[in-house]
Amino acid sequence: MNFALLKQLCQIHAPCGEEATLKEFLLAYIRKQSPKWKVQPKIIAGPQLQDAFMLVFGKPRTAVFAHMDSIGFTVRYQNQLVPIGGPHAETGYVLTGSDSLGPIECTLVEEEGQLSYRFGRAIERGTSLVFKAHWREEEDSIQCCYMDNRLGVFNALKLCEELENGVIAFTSWEEHGGGSVPIIARILYEEYGVQQALISDITWVTEGVHAGGGVVISMRDRNIPRRSWVNRIIALANESGIDYQLEVEGGGSSDGRELQISPYPFDWCFIGAPEDNVHSPDEIVHKHDIDCMLQLYGYLMEKL
Repeated sequence: MNFALLKQLCQIHAPCGEEATLKEFLLAYIRKQSPKWKVQPKIIAGPQLQDAFMLVFGKPRTAVFAHMDSIGFTVRYQNQLVPIGGPHAETGYVLTGSDSLGPIECTLVEEEGQLSYRFGRAIERGTSLVFKAHWREEEDSIQCCYMDNRLGVFNALKLCEELENGVIAFTSWEEHGGGSVPIIARILYEEYGVQQALISDITWVTEGVHAGGGVVISMRDRNIPRRSWVNRIIALANESGIDYQLEVEGGGSSDGRELQISPYPFDWCFIGAPEDNVHSPDEIVHKHDIDCMLQLYGYLMEKL
């Protein structure tokens, strides 16, 4: 599989609140590539969705959600940093960004829970900084910052190539508490009658979920989806013959949470490849798990 697009996605500066950069990249990519797709989607974008947007294919029954934002840091006062989401922070990590004075490549400093940066000049307050992308591809793995969730976005884009009926929703703010899903849920339910969703996101390697074991179907995290819906997903996964693993966690969250607390009766299930070195510059994912993720999404979107 060619991962050049994923490598490009991982290098785009788009932390929470600044998804517009990635949105514009994706829209340009979609307009260029969509004539080659099986079905031409309707693009729903504009002020009503802010920096989120949707692609509607045919007569949709199911929506796939992929968040565009990443974790990072915001420059405060003096040389202080405030986390965006929950980044893993260690002294020596290289951060990048830009302000009105030019490009920035600085060093993260963590001392007793206090975050700061080391740079040759003061960085303007409010500037966002992200991990510097260092792409490493081996025979069986890919490693870089922001696999969470540029890999989920990559999965959604690959799904578009053969998708006949469905919705792909690219969302904002997921890493810092969410915010874009409620309006998308309203449009999906009221205008298209869609009330079932798959969450194209990346989960964790744990004592029960292993790299190379296949894509992960999450039975629960901090939130608990409707069991009959999850059971249906698992039955289809068994039918498909694609390698998968079941996950049970008590923490963590996703765009599924916002669907569950919305006033609309959505069923949802988180399905994604597991990564190690979570929320660090060194997130690593096994290629077999990526392949299984792409295959299972294609199968489910045909059957659901």
